[in-house]
Amino acid sequence: MAKTDIYEADRDTTWCPGCGNFPLRKALAEALAGLELKPENAAVITGIGQAAKLPHYFRTNGYNGLHGRALPPAVAAKLSNPELTVIAATGDGDGYGEGGNHLIHTIRRNPDIAHFVHNNQIYGLTKGQASPTTYPGIETEVQPEGVTSEPFNPISFAVGMGASFIARSFVGDRDHLVKMMQAAIRHKGYALLDILQPCVSFNKVNTYQWYSERVYQLEDDYDNTDINAAFKKSREWGDKIPIGIIYQQKKPVFRESFPHLSDSIDVDGPDKAKVKNLIDNFS
Repeated sequence: MAKTDIYEADRDTTWCPGCGNFPLRKALAEALAGLELKPENAAVITGIGQAAKLPHYFRTNGYNGLHGRALPPAVAAKLSNPELTVIAATGDGDGYGEGGNHLIHTIRRNPDIAHFVHNNQIYGLTKGQASPTTYPGIETEVQPEGVTSEPFNPISFAVGMGASFIARSFVGDRDHLVKMMQAAIRHKGYALLDILQPCVSFNKVNTYQWYSERVYQLEDDYDNTDINAAFKKSREWGDKIPIGIIYQQKKPVFRESFPHLSDSIDVDGPDKAKVKNLIDNFS
């Protein structure tokens, strides 16, 4: 197995001490090392947020774009270079809020990318506003009387949309998280991995202890190809929260819709004679 330190960028982070992003980053390094993926063969694509800082602190190819816009460049990167392992990393606000529209259409198209959502149920970068996954009653500085809107359920949503891979894990169980990351990366198609991750500064409810007392790994006899069972599991939240591969199916991959695309990246660039001929014909 490759050493995990080859993925660690040598710079200080701006994450708070105790942030769930630290064990998540460690787990990602272990996942890539276990898959023998060299840094130059992987790309981490992000938008805006604390989670979106990951390319700053991780030694792979990286792209840090606009808020909620991680998925379009991730899809483009995979279309351009099918040999690249592409990971989109978003927070719950970035991925399920601002990026909600892109989530819909990425599931629909089923590109071969892994999407890791750092779900801490709060906006961390902007100091603690409720996010789409914050539960009713939780008080923040912006919602001092408690959140009143119903939370977004990403697992139920993805099952309903027919996503080809849907899983959940928890940063407090690193072995499980590494296993889920590797399964998502190996999956042929769009893989959504919702990662429960405490925000120690702005979410005082959903702490490491809160999650540790509730998460449980799916039973060995759980059938993750049964969509009815997946719907049922997707609704479990509160005293018991399931983690594992909740649903998986085989579907055509987006790039297969473009048979004219090469199976590998064209490192030599376009044929100059063909480009000149094209310009001459249309100029």
